[in-house]
Amino acid sequence: MALTLFLLRHAAHDRVADTLCGRMPGVALGATGRAQAAALAARLRGEAIVALHTSPVQRCRETAAPVGAALGLCAQAEEALAEIDFGDWTGRRFDTLQDDPRWHHWNSARDAAAAPGGESMQAVQRRMLGWIGAARQRHPEGRIALVSHGDVIKAALCHFLGLPLQGYERFDIAPASVSTLAVWEGGGKVLGLNEQPFPRTEAA
Repeated sequence: MALTLFLLRHAAHDRVADTLCGRMPGVALGATGRAQAAALAARLRGEAIVALHTSPVQRCRETAAPVGAALGLCAQAEEALAEIDFGDWTGRRFDTLQDDPRWHHWNSARDAAAAPGGESMQAVQRRMLGWIGAARQRHPEGRIALVSHGDVIKAALCHFLGLPLQGYERFDIAPASVSTLAVWEGGGKVLGLNEQPFPRTEAA
């Protein structure tokens, strides 16, 4: 018996390239992101998905809305799927972080580092794996989808790929991408990685 889990990264917003938005409020999908979310909904229609869950962060809820409409499901917000808590870095522009040695440590030592006043990637991986384990108990042979964030999804995938957390550098999880897992008691495997069901643009 295996749970099939579709891991969806939220679609693009207009600050995706320049700001570490984290959990800050008021970050909505841009025009490109809305088109990506619609394409994601079209891709998942017909997948026999029985439940849809989302990070409570606005850009994820806005991505989940057309997906839920296509599937006939109401997205359930889950704190375990939320973005990494970036603490003091939340809302900072990436160019202002380049002189912060903690930022460089965070990006080069994900197995040990934590955001100042925020979370470590180890903590993110633990909450994701805990949530996936509980979902498997509820849907041992079901097909469910979740909408979350790039590094949150990477933390889960690193576990199932047998990679250290620094292995997040070895693969991409693009906005509005689909990655697919099969999870069973004691194990799981990656069935698909970073599928992008829309035309690629610079804004993505």
